[in-house]
Amino acid sequence: MAERKSGVLFILITILIDCIGFGIIIPIMPDLIKELAHVDLSQASRYGGWLLVAYSVMQFIFSPILGSLSDRFGRRPILLVSLFGLAVDYVFLAFAPSLAWLFVGRIIAGVCGASITTASAYIADVSLPEKRAQNFGLIGAAFGLGFIIGPIIGGLFAQYGLRVPFMIAAGLSLINWLYGYFILPESLKLENRRHFDWKRANPIGAIKQIKKYPSLLGLLASLFILYLAAQATQSVWSYYTISKFNWNAAWVGYSLGFVGLTVAIVQGGLIRLIIPKIGNKRSIQLGLVLYAIGFVCFSLANKGWMMFAFMVPYALAGITGPAIQGIISKQVGPNEQGELQGIITSLMSLASIFGPGLMTYLFFYFTANESAIYFPGAPFMMAAFLTCIAIVICNRSLRKYHS
Repeated sequence: MAERKSGVLFILITILIDCIGFGIIIPIMPDLIKELAHVDLSQASRYGGWLLVAYSVMQFIFSPILGSLSDRFGRRPILLVSLFGLAVDYVFLAFAPSLAWLFVGRIIAGVCGASITTASAYIADVSLPEKRAQNFGLIGAAFGLGFIIGPIIGGLFAQYGLRVPFMIAAGLSLINWLYGYFILPESLKLENRRHFDWKRANPIGAIKQIKKYPSLLGLLASLFILYLAAQATQSVWSYYTISKFNWNAAWVGYSLGFVGLTVAIVQGGLIRLIIPKIGNKRSIQLGLVLYAIGFVCFSLANKGWMMFAFMVPYALAGITGPAIQGIISKQVGPNEQGELQGIITSLMSLASIFGPGLMTYLFFYFTANESAIYFPGAPFMMAAFLTCIAIVICNRSLRKYHS
């Protein structure tokens, strides 16, 4: 039992440091793109969307590969390679002389940034079946804490230069890699490993594997649509708040830090009370409704303080993902958890391929000088519509297979 707890702690600290490094660069990306591309904020949002697409295409391709490799060789070596690659990428971005080099850097990060696949499989390895949903929630808490610290550091240090946050992120990623190299134990037992198969490792083949589990299709479809909707927040938050409320990098960092705080409270604490009390099924239903409410509120906010207030229902909606994963992870064996998490991460990456382009285009279209209607909240309204679709699909699946 002590080994299980220590394994969860090790991987959560690794994810935390990784997310701090990622969160540091978010507040300064709009200004950096404007500087390198010589464009206004509205146009910069489109370049920002394509940078996310470049990252996500690589992650989509490599997530199932890394997941299957971790099923073959263990979680530890795959995780270490990914973490070291991210450290190299941040150094690369710190010295990027042009927008084209930013794209190269994002491609490198996408290849190495699929460590969440292996980290999730690690959590599945060391968790009892009845505790997996709660421990998956701790991954969300680690993300939340990382996004408390990271964006605030990024916003504060941006005043010393737009490249400084990248160097800090590189240093944290290197510390993360060193921590994993010297402390992180292996979680996958030799008897639970399996041979590497390209049919399972390619992203399309990996997704096709889920057809073996028809009861999971509806939940995975809902999860994919939810990931697509979440791109409204991930892709345009900085641009939206700068455009509508005239926030600077520091305030963008503070707001994202508050997002992280609320997410950490929910997924690190409340989720461990809510899910056992009302169950995975009701947690999913409640979470999806809260997501829809949160997105609508974000889209209609007309004061900066409202964004902070509306983060509460949005953060509470974070019970949805862990509850869904808690159901689907019970449907596969211990030697398939890496593949399953690879599939989930591939769905996340697939949503990140289409989502940023859609959401940043909506922001660009409704904020451009020639636009007939000024409505920067359009991406959030689209996210609310997508969440309503997910509610319908998810409820049908829950009634049919998980009643």
